[in-house]
Amino acid sequence: MLEVEHLNLIYEGEQGAVHAVRDVTFSVEEGEFYTLLGPSGCGKTSILRSIAGLERPAAGRIVIGGAAVFDSNLGMVLPTHHRPIGMVFQSYAIWPHMSVIGNVVFPLLHGPDKLSKRAAHVRALQALDLVQLSHFADRPAPQLSGGQQQRVALARALVHEPQILLLDEPLSNLDAKLREEMRRELKDLAERLNTTTLYVTHDQVEALAMSDRIAVMDAGRIMQEGEPRALYLEPSSHFVARFLGTTNALEGVVRGGLEDGGLVNVETACGAIKARMTNQADDGATVLVIARPEAIMLTRNMPSEPTNVFAATVDAASFVGDSMEYRVTLACTQFSVHGSPFDPFEEGECVYVYVDPERCLLVHEDYGFNDDSSSVLTAGDGLTGSGSETR
Repeated sequence: MLEVEHLNLIYEGEQGAVHAVRDVTFSVEEGEFYTLLGPSGCGKTSILRSIAGLERPAAGRIVIGGAAVFDSNLGMVLPTHHRPIGMVFQSYAIWPHMSVIGNVVFPLLHGPDKLSKRAAHVRALQALDLVQLSHFADRPAPQLSGGQQQRVALARALVHEPQILLLDEPLSNLDAKLREEMRRELKDLAERLNTTTLYVTHDQVEALAMSDRIAVMDAGRIMQEGEPRALYLEPSSHFVARFLGTTNALEGVVRGGLEDGGLVNVETACGAIKARMTNQADDGATVLVIARPEAIMLTRNMPSEPTNVFAATVDAASFVGDSMEYRVTLACTQFSVHGSPFDPFEEGECVYVYVDPERCLLVHEDYGFNDDSSSVLTAGDGLTGSGSETR
Protein backbone atom coordinates (compact mmCIF):
# COMPACT_ATOMS: atom_id res chain seq x y z
CA MET A 1 0.00 0.00 0.00
CA LEU A 2 2.77 2.46 0.99
CA GLU A 3 6.41 2.16 -0.07
CA VAL A 4 9.11 4.61 0.97
CA GLU A 5 12.44 3.99 -0.72
CA HIS A 6 15.80 5.60 0.14
CA LEU A 7 14.17 8.82 1.33
CA ASN A 8 16.46 11.76 2.13
CA LEU A 9 15.36 15.19 3.33
CA ILE A 10 17.65 18.16 3.96
CA TYR A 11 16.68 21.46 5.56
CA GLU A 12 18.71 24.59 4.95
CA GLY A 13 19.08 26.75 8.07
CA GLU A 14 21.22 29.52 9.49
CA GLN A 15 23.73 26.97 10.75
CA GLY A 16 23.87 25.22 7.39
CA ALA A 17 22.27 22.08 6.01
CA VAL A 18 20.48 19.71 8.40
CA HIS A 19 20.07 16.14 7.16
CA ALA A 20 16.68 15.39 8.75
CA VAL A 21 15.97 12.05 7.02
CA ARG A 22 18.78 9.74 5.96
CA ASP A 23 18.17 7.01 3.41
CA VAL A 24 14.97 5.69 5.03
CA THR A 25 13.24 2.68 3.47
CA PHE A 26 10.10 0.96 4.77
CA SER A 27 6.73 -0.32 3.57
CA VAL A 28 3.23 -0.47 5.05
CA GLU A 29 0.80 -3.22 4.07
CA GLU A 30 -2.86 -2.63 3.28
CA GLY A 31 -4.89 -2.31 6.49
CA GLU A 32 -1.76 -2.16 8.65
CA PHE A 33 -1.27 0.28 11.54
CA TYR A 34 2.38 1.32 11.25
CA THR A 35 4.07 3.73 13.66
CA LEU A 36 7.17 5.90 13.38
CA LEU A 37 8.41 6.29 16.96
CA GLY A 38 11.29 8.38 18.19
CA PRO A 39 12.44 11.46 20.12
CA SER A 40 11.86 15.02 18.96
CA GLY A 41 13.98 15.88 15.95
CA CYS A 42 14.51 12.29 14.82
CA GLY A 43 12.86 12.86 11.42
CA LYS A 44 9.55 11.04 11.88
CA THR A 45 7.29 14.03 11.17
CA SER A 46 9.49 15.03 8.22
CA ILE A 47 8.82 11.61 6.69
CA LEU A 48 5.07 11.99 7.25
CA ARG A 49 5.06 15.46 5.69
CA SER A 50 7.06 14.16 2.72
CA ILE A 51 4.45 11.45 2.14
CA ALA A 52 1.70 14.08 2.37
CA GLY A 53 3.50 16.33 -0.11
CA LEU A 54 4.08 19.10 2.42
CA GLU A 55 7.86 18.71 2.17
CA ARG A 56 9.95 17.98 -0.91
CA PRO A 57 12.65 15.37 -0.20
CA ALA A 58 16.14 15.70 -1.65
CA ALA A 59 16.04 12.13 -2.94
CA GLY A 60 14.01 8.95 -2.83
CA ARG A 61 10.73 7.49 -3.99
CA ILE A 62 7.25 7.34 -2.43
CA VAL A 63 4.56 5.00 -3.77
CA ILE A 64 0.93 4.88 -2.54
CA GLY A 65 -1.38 2.16 -3.77
CA GLY A 66 1.02 1.16 -6.53
CA ALA A 67 1.32 4.68 -7.97
CA ALA A 68 4.36 6.91 -7.39
CA VAL A 69 3.62 10.28 -5.80
CA PHE A 70 7.29 11.30 -5.61
CA ASP A 71 10.32 10.11 -7.54
CA SER A 72 13.51 12.15 -7.43
CA ASN A 73 15.07 10.23 -10.33
CA LEU A 74 12.17 11.15 -12.60
CA GLY A 75 11.72 14.64 -11.15
CA MET A 76 8.10 13.73 -10.40
CA VAL A 77 6.21 15.42 -7.54
CA LEU A 78 2.44 14.90 -7.23
CA PRO A 79 0.74 17.87 -5.49
CA THR A 80 -0.74 17.23 -2.05
CA HIS A 81 -4.36 17.63 -3.18
CA HIS A 82 -3.90 14.86 -5.76
CA ARG A 83 -2.46 12.34 -3.29
CA PRO A 84 -4.88 9.68 -1.94
CA ILE A 85 -4.28 10.59 1.69
CA GLY A 86 -6.13 11.86 4.75
CA MET A 87 -4.16 13.67 7.43
CA VAL A 88 -4.76 14.64 11.06
CA PHE A 89 -2.39 17.25 12.48
CA GLN A 90 -1.18 17.62 16.04
CA SER A 91 -3.14 20.88 16.38
CA TYR A 92 -6.26 19.37 14.67
CA ALA A 93 -6.43 22.44 12.31
CA ILE A 94 -10.16 22.86 12.93
CA TRP A 95 -11.63 25.98 11.28
CA PRO A 96 -13.22 27.94 14.14
CA HIS A 97 -15.61 29.96 11.95
CA MET A 98 -17.33 26.78 10.70
CA SER A 99 -19.74 24.31 12.21
CA VAL A 100 -18.75 20.72 12.84
CA ILE A 101 -20.27 19.49 9.58
CA GLY A 102 -18.85 22.52 7.77
CA ASN A 103 -15.36 21.39 8.71
CA VAL A 104 -15.99 17.83 7.57
CA VAL A 105 -17.80 18.61 4.31
CA PHE A 106 -15.24 21.17 3.12
CA PRO A 107 -12.85 18.71 1.35
CA LEU A 108 -15.78 17.25 -0.59
CA LEU A 109 -16.93 20.65 -1.88
CA HIS A 110 -13.50 22.07 -2.72
CA GLY A 111 -11.27 19.07 -3.42
CA PRO A 112 -10.26 17.66 -6.81
CA ASP A 113 -13.23 15.25 -6.83
CA LYS A 114 -16.07 17.58 -5.90
CA LEU A 115 -19.46 16.21 -4.95
CA SER A 116 -22.82 17.89 -5.10
CA LYS A 117 -23.85 19.66 -1.90
CA ARG A 118 -26.43 17.00 -1.15
CA ALA A 119 -24.06 14.07 -1.73
CA ALA A 120 -21.29 15.81 0.23
CA HIS A 121 -23.65 16.44 3.16
CA VAL A 122 -24.67 12.77 3.29
CA ARG A 123 -21.02 11.63 3.13
CA ALA A 124 -20.02 14.10 5.87
CA LEU A 125 -22.77 12.85 8.19
CA GLN A 126 -21.58 9.28 7.60
CA ALA A 127 -18.02 10.29 8.55
CA LEU A 128 -19.27 12.03 11.70
CA ASP A 129 -21.27 8.94 12.58
CA LEU A 130 -18.05 6.90 12.40
CA VAL A 131 -16.56 9.07 15.16
CA GLN A 132 -19.88 9.32 17.07
CA LEU A 133 -20.38 13.05 16.49
CA SER A 134 -23.31 13.16 14.05
CA HIS A 135 -25.54 14.65 16.79
CA PHE A 136 -23.11 17.61 17.01
CA ALA A 137 -23.17 18.30 13.26
CA ASP A 138 -24.59 21.83 13.50
CA ARG A 139 -22.67 22.91 16.59
CA PRO A 140 -19.94 25.59 16.17
CA ALA A 141 -16.59 23.81 16.13
CA PRO A 142 -15.00 25.94 18.92
CA GLN A 143 -17.69 24.77 21.35
CA LEU A 144 -16.37 21.21 21.30
CA SER A 145 -13.93 19.72 23.79
CA GLY A 146 -10.38 18.85 22.76
CA GLY A 147 -11.26 15.20 22.30
CA GLN A 148 -14.32 16.07 20.20
CA GLN A 149 -12.28 18.42 18.01
CA GLN A 150 -9.80 15.63 17.47
CA ARG A 151 -12.66 13.42 16.26
CA VAL A 152 -13.83 16.13 13.88
CA ALA A 153 -10.33 16.28 12.41
CA LEU A 154 -10.37 12.50 12.05
CA ALA A 155 -13.79 12.55 10.35
CA ARG A 156 -12.54 15.22 7.92
CA ALA A 157 -9.50 13.07 7.10
CA LEU A 158 -11.68 10.01 6.45
CA VAL A 159 -14.55 11.68 4.60
CA HIS A 160 -13.07 11.29 1.10
CA GLU A 161 -12.10 7.65 1.78
CA PRO A 162 -8.31 7.98 1.45
CA GLN A 163 -6.05 5.05 0.64
CA ILE A 164 -3.84 5.90 3.60
CA LEU A 165 -4.44 7.83 6.83
CA LEU A 166 -1.56 9.95 8.17
CA LEU A 167 -1.65 10.85 11.88
CA ASP A 168 0.89 13.34 13.26
CA GLU A 169 0.86 13.00 17.08
CA PRO A 170 -2.92 13.59 17.16
CA LEU A 171 -3.30 12.78 20.88
CA SER A 172 -0.47 14.88 22.32
CA ASN A 173 -2.75 17.80 23.29
CA LEU A 174 -5.19 15.64 25.27
CA ASP A 175 -5.07 14.87 28.98
CA ALA A 176 -3.89 11.44 30.09
CA LYS A 177 -7.32 9.81 30.59
CA LEU A 178 -8.75 11.13 27.33
CA ARG A 179 -5.57 10.13 25.50
CA GLU A 180 -6.04 6.54 26.68
CA GLU A 181 -9.68 6.53 25.53
CA MET A 182 -8.80 7.97 22.13
CA ARG A 183 -6.02 5.40 21.65
CA ARG A 184 -8.61 2.65 21.86
CA GLU A 185 -11.07 4.50 19.63
CA LEU A 186 -8.48 5.22 16.93
CA LYS A 187 -7.25 1.64 16.88
CA ASP A 188 -10.78 0.21 16.82
CA LEU A 189 -11.81 2.56 14.01
CA ALA A 190 -8.76 1.70 11.91
CA GLU A 191 -9.44 -2.02 12.35
CA ARG A 192 -13.16 -1.66 11.62
CA LEU A 193 -12.55 0.29 8.40
CA ASN A 194 -9.42 -1.71 7.49
CA THR A 195 -7.69 1.64 7.02
CA THR A 196 -3.98 1.69 6.21
CA THR A 197 -2.54 4.02 8.87
CA LEU A 198 0.82 5.69 9.34
CA TYR A 199 1.09 7.09 12.86
CA VAL A 200 3.79 9.39 14.23
CA THR A 201 4.44 9.70 17.95
CA HIS A 202 7.14 10.06 20.61
CA ASP A 203 4.91 8.26 23.14
CA GLN A 204 6.07 4.67 23.67
CA VAL A 205 2.80 3.56 25.28
CA GLU A 206 0.79 4.81 22.30
CA ALA A 207 3.07 3.01 19.87
CA LEU A 208 3.07 -0.29 21.77
CA ALA A 209 -0.68 -0.27 22.38
CA MET A 210 -1.85 0.68 18.89
CA SER A 211 0.63 -0.57 16.31
CA ASP A 212 0.90 -3.68 14.19
CA ARG A 213 4.52 -2.71 13.53
CA ILE A 214 6.82 0.02 14.84
CA ALA A 215 9.91 1.67 13.39
CA VAL A 216 12.08 3.20 16.14
CA MET A 217 13.95 6.24 14.78
CA ASP A 218 16.94 8.30 15.83
CA ALA A 219 18.96 10.96 13.99
CA GLY A 220 16.98 10.57 10.78
CA ARG A 221 17.27 6.79 10.53
CA ILE A 222 15.25 3.71 11.40
CA MET A 223 17.20 1.97 14.15
CA GLN A 224 14.98 -1.11 14.45
CA GLU A 225 11.65 -2.23 13.02
CA GLY A 226 9.28 -4.95 14.18
CA GLU A 227 6.14 -5.94 16.03
CA PRO A 228 5.64 -4.20 19.41
CA ARG A 229 6.22 -7.27 21.57
CA ALA A 230 9.37 -8.28 19.70
CA LEU A 231 10.82 -4.76 19.87
CA TYR A 232 10.15 -4.45 23.59
CA LEU A 233 11.44 -7.89 24.56
CA GLU A 234 14.32 -8.13 22.06
CA PRO A 235 15.74 -4.65 21.43
CA SER A 236 18.83 -4.66 19.24
CA SER A 237 20.55 -1.79 21.06
CA HIS A 238 20.61 0.12 24.31
CA PHE A 239 18.98 3.11 22.58
CA VAL A 240 15.97 1.06 21.47
CA ALA A 241 15.69 -0.60 24.88
CA ARG A 242 15.77 2.75 26.71
CA PHE A 243 13.37 4.47 24.34
CA LEU A 244 10.77 1.71 24.56
CA GLY A 245 10.65 1.82 28.35
CA THR A 246 12.68 1.63 31.53
CA THR A 247 15.60 -0.76 31.39
CA ASN A 248 18.50 -1.75 33.62
CA ALA A 249 21.95 -2.15 32.10
CA LEU A 250 25.22 -3.66 33.28
CA GLU A 251 28.39 -3.26 31.26
CA GLY A 252 30.55 -6.36 31.03
CA VAL A 253 32.86 -8.52 28.98
CA VAL A 254 31.87 -11.79 27.29
CA ARG A 255 33.73 -14.76 28.76
CA GLY A 256 33.55 -18.11 26.99
CA GLY A 257 31.44 -19.39 24.15
CA LEU A 258 27.75 -19.92 23.70
CA GLU A 259 26.24 -22.45 26.11
CA ASP A 260 23.34 -24.80 25.55
CA GLY A 261 20.12 -22.84 25.41
CA GLY A 262 21.75 -19.80 23.81
CA LEU A 263 23.16 -18.33 27.04
CA VAL A 264 26.51 -16.62 27.41
CA ASN A 265 28.59 -15.67 30.46
CA VAL A 266 29.34 -11.99 31.00
CA GLU A 267 31.79 -10.68 33.60
CA THR A 268 30.55 -7.44 35.23
CA ALA A 269 31.60 -5.26 38.17
CA CYS A 270 28.73 -6.81 40.14
CA GLY A 271 29.85 -10.34 39.36
CA ALA A 272 29.23 -12.96 36.69
CA ILE A 273 25.86 -12.96 34.95
CA LYS A 274 24.29 -15.18 32.32
CA ALA A 275 22.34 -13.58 29.47
CA ARG A 276 20.58 -14.65 26.32
CA MET A 277 22.59 -13.79 23.22
CA THR A 278 20.23 -12.00 20.81
CA ASN A 279 23.11 -10.13 19.16
CA GLN A 280 26.39 -11.67 18.05
CA ALA A 281 29.34 -10.98 20.36
CA ASP A 282 32.75 -12.66 20.40
CA ASP A 283 34.68 -13.78 23.46
CA GLY A 284 36.24 -10.68 25.06
CA ALA A 285 33.74 -8.24 23.52
CA THR A 286 32.44 -5.39 25.69
CA VAL A 287 28.66 -5.54 25.86
CA LEU A 288 25.67 -4.43 27.88
CA VAL A 289 23.39 -6.87 29.67
CA ILE A 290 19.92 -5.36 29.95
CA ALA A 291 16.83 -6.41 31.90
CA ARG A 292 13.41 -4.79 32.19
CA PRO A 293 12.19 -3.84 35.71
CA GLU A 294 9.35 -6.36 35.45
CA ALA A 295 11.85 -9.16 34.65
CA ILE A 296 13.59 -8.79 38.02
CA MET A 297 12.41 -10.51 41.20
CA LEU A 298 13.15 -9.38 44.75
CA THR A 299 13.28 -11.92 47.57
CA ARG A 300 14.10 -11.77 51.28
CA ASN A 301 15.80 -15.17 51.23
CA MET A 302 18.57 -16.45 49.00
CA PRO A 303 16.97 -18.24 46.00
CA SER A 304 17.79 -21.91 45.58
CA GLU A 305 19.08 -21.18 42.09
CA PRO A 306 22.24 -19.07 42.62
CA THR A 307 22.64 -17.96 39.00
CA ASN A 308 22.10 -14.23 38.44
CA VAL A 309 21.49 -13.53 42.14
CA PHE A 310 22.88 -10.35 43.75
CA ALA A 311 22.61 -8.89 47.25
CA ALA A 312 20.99 -5.45 47.28
CA THR A 313 19.36 -2.79 49.46
CA VAL A 314 16.02 -1.12 48.80
CA ASP A 315 16.69 2.61 48.48
CA ALA A 316 13.21 3.77 47.45
CA ALA A 317 9.76 2.21 47.31
CA SER A 318 6.76 3.84 45.60
CA PHE A 319 3.18 2.55 45.47
CA VAL A 320 1.68 3.29 42.03
CA GLY A 321 -1.58 1.35 42.30
CA ASP A 322 -1.19 -1.86 40.32
CA SER A 323 2.45 -2.34 41.34
CA MET A 324 5.31 -1.20 43.52
CA GLU A 325 8.25 0.61 41.97
CA TYR A 326 11.60 0.09 43.69
CA ARG A 327 15.09 1.47 43.33
CA VAL A 328 17.62 -1.00 44.70
CA THR A 329 21.39 -0.66 45.07
CA LEU A 330 23.70 -3.51 44.11
CA ALA A 331 27.45 -3.60 44.70
CA CYS A 332 28.17 -1.71 41.50
CA THR A 333 24.97 -0.05 40.28
CA GLN A 334 21.29 0.68 40.88
CA PHE A 335 18.33 -1.19 39.36
CA SER A 336 14.70 -0.23 38.87
CA VAL A 337 12.37 -3.08 39.82
CA HIS A 338 8.60 -3.54 39.59
CA GLY A 339 6.90 -5.77 42.15
CA SER A 340 3.56 -6.83 43.56
CA PRO A 341 1.74 -4.28 45.76
CA PHE A 342 0.42 -7.01 48.07
CA ASP A 343 3.69 -7.86 49.87
CA PRO A 344 5.84 -4.72 49.61
CA PHE A 345 9.45 -4.32 50.64
CA GLU A 346 10.44 -1.45 52.91
CA GLU A 347 13.03 1.21 52.25
CA GLY A 348 16.37 0.16 53.76
CA GLU A 349 15.48 -3.55 53.66
CA CYS A 350 18.20 -5.98 52.55
CA VAL A 351 17.04 -8.17 49.67
CA TYR A 352 18.28 -10.48 46.94
CA VAL A 353 17.88 -9.55 43.27
CA TYR A 354 17.24 -12.43 40.87
CA VAL A 355 17.14 -12.01 37.10
CA ASP A 356 16.05 -14.96 34.99
CA PRO A 357 18.86 -15.55 32.44
CA GLU A 358 16.22 -15.95 29.72
CA ARG A 359 15.10 -12.39 30.44
CA CYS A 360 18.59 -10.90 30.36
CA LEU A 361 19.54 -9.71 26.90
CA LEU A 362 22.97 -9.00 25.52
CA VAL A 363 23.22 -5.83 23.41
CA HIS A 364 25.95 -3.50 22.22
CA GLU A 365 26.21 -0.12 23.92
CA ASP A 366 27.17 2.01 20.90
CA TYR A 367 24.97 1.44 17.93
CA GLY A 368 24.24 3.41 14.78
CA PHE A 369 24.87 3.57 11.07
CA ASN A 370 27.56 5.02 8.87
CA ASP A 371 26.43 7.75 6.47
CA ASP A 372 26.48 5.36 3.53
CA SER A 373 24.45 2.64 5.30
CA SER A 374 20.90 1.82 4.26
CA SER A 375 20.38 -1.15 6.56
CA VAL A 376 17.28 -1.51 8.68
CA LEU A 377 17.26 -3.93 11.57
CA THR A 378 14.17 -5.97 12.25
CA ALA A 379 13.41 -7.34 15.70
CA GLY A 380 15.59 -10.37 16.35
CA ASP A 381 18.33 -9.43 13.87
CA GLY A 382 21.96 -9.11 14.91
CA LEU A 383 23.83 -5.80 14.90
CA THR A 384 25.35 -4.69 11.61
CA GLY A 385 26.18 -1.03 12.16
CA SER A 386 28.97 0.65 14.05
CA GLY A 387 29.55 4.03 15.63
CA SER A 388 26.83 6.47 16.63
CA GLU A 389 25.36 9.67 15.35
CA THR A 390 23.13 12.21 17.01
CA ARG A 391 21.58 15.45 15.95
